[in-house]
Amino acid sequence: MARRGSWRRRIVLLLALAMAAGGVYTAVAFIDRSETLITERCTAVGGGDTELATDQAANAALITAVAVRRGLPARAASIALATAMQESKLRNIGHGDQAGPDSRGLFQQRPSQGWGTAEQVIDPYHASNAFYDALVKVSGYQSLEITDAAQKVQRSAYPAAYAQHEVMARAFASVLSGQTAAGLDCTLRAPDAAGDPAAVQERLSAAFGNLPVSVEGGTLLVEAGGAQAWAVAQWAVANAKGLSIAEVRADGRGWTRDARNGWRSADVPAGQVRITLAGAPPP
Repeated sequence: MARRGSWRRRIVLLLALAMAAGGVYTAVAFIDRSETLITERCTAVGGGDTELATDQAANAALITAVAVRRGLPARAASIALATAMQESKLRNIGHGDQAGPDSRGLFQQRPSQGWGTAEQVIDPYHASNAFYDALVKVSGYQSLEITDAAQKVQRSAYPAAYAQHEVMARAFASVLSGQTAAGLDCTLRAPDAAGDPAAVQERLSAAFGNLPVSVEGGTLLVEAGGAQAWAVAQWAVANAKGLSIAEVRADGRGWTRDARNGWRSADVPAGQVRITLAGAPPP
């Protein structure tokens, strides 16, 4: 009888271990699935929160940064964003449509109509500057309806279509130009790799020009204040997925990728934006 009881105890123990192992596996699988199931998106406040996919938000940040660098008002960025959303869904596509078979890029600009070479119109920096070059020649564009201003630049066969993107364009232009502070939040999964400070600095300079930037380990320290600081900070959030950015701090507020709870109070010196990359040592 004692031997039979011993076997029973062994069986119970093995079952308990199997259940425990299954519980651990389930927990690990749940953690993995919880990351996978996160819907990555970027949300801008203003006039009702509006959302973009992360690649669209990064392109919106680039288009708006070019306007900031040129000293143009947020209204110019609003017009540009509404135009790019209608023309390409804010994606740098390498093909056109039946109306413009040679059109390319964010604004579907056509080399045959003087927008640049085929290589240039697919370059988002060239395309954005070309759009603004044309926009600033439109008399009184700041007081025009977005759809009217966009049409004077694009000469579209469907001029009314730009209006449907006005709410999104206003909201993202406002936050990405720094006019609205702490107004952009991106919900992201954990990064796949550590960030590269040199790559972030290169992209930042391409967008905003030669801002004073220093690097401490995996953190970029950008000297900027006021609206420019928030333009830089929210550009970083919009590019957090592609550049493996883990945290952004500006003007007493901080955005942390892993927390997924928007902007919160944070220590940061006045006149400085801190962009910390994934894989960077803690401060």
